[in-house]
Amino acid sequence: MEIDGTIVLVTGGASGIGAAMARAFHASGASHVVVADIDLARAREVAERVAGTAIHLDVTDEDATATAIADVEARHGRLDILCCNAGIATDGSVDAPNDAWQRTWDVNVMAHVYAIRHALPGMVARGSGHIVSTASAAGLLTNLGAAPYAVTKHAAVALAEWISITYGDRGIGVSCVCPQFVDTPMLGAFAGHSDAMQAWVHSIAIDADAVAADVMDAIRNERFLVLPHPEVADYVATRATEHERWLSGMRRLQADLDG
Repeated sequence: MEIDGTIVLVTGGASGIGAAMARAFHASGASHVVVADIDLARAREVAERVAGTAIHLDVTDEDATATAIADVEARHGRLDILCCNAGIATDGSVDAPNDAWQRTWDVNVMAHVYAIRHALPGMVARGSGHIVSTASAAGLLTNLGAAPYAVTKHAAVALAEWISITYGDRGIGVSCVCPQFVDTPMLGAFAGHSDAMQAWVHSIAIDADAVAADVMDAIRNERFLVLPHPEVADYVATRATEHERWLSGMRRLQADLDG
């Protein structure tokens, strides 16, 4: 899909990967970028940089999401690219509080369901459109010390795959973004982990603009998996073909990071 001239909506667009994607879409010739975020002030700052529009959006509110998408379609005639990017990092084990599990599910999974549910009809009617789902390498592998995050990101990947399978032959492209750690405010979620964990996280973190550049390439080439850390492909292959070895290796990594 060509990005030039498109109408784009990015949720969670006020910072991190979302803001980087907004800038990349603008640089790639998008006609208009709508920056949606619960933090309207910061969304406006990003929108000003890309000559776009900022809107306040709580992605866990389906009615608000439906209204936002309807407004974009009414003002611009269509929505070409939907980026389901808002997400939260929740750490802990299965004993994390129920409300933390639910909040993570609502933001990392159901928000994608809501946005796609309301954007798809227009895209399918036009026979064209592209959905970008920001998941994580955690959705292909796991995330040490963060059960709610790992589980919900697996669900986000599964949803993106299902949409691609079901609607790919009807003109709907899907790209699923699965980086490891990215230098965004979300890295702060690991502040409470061991020094070894924090050092490892920061050693492999990459810049959000690099992720956004990979997303642009994936859209242009109709590619599903976006792997800004290319080594993730090797990890996934090992997990698929030598699962016991992969589990053993992850346990060793967990032990090393626990000191």
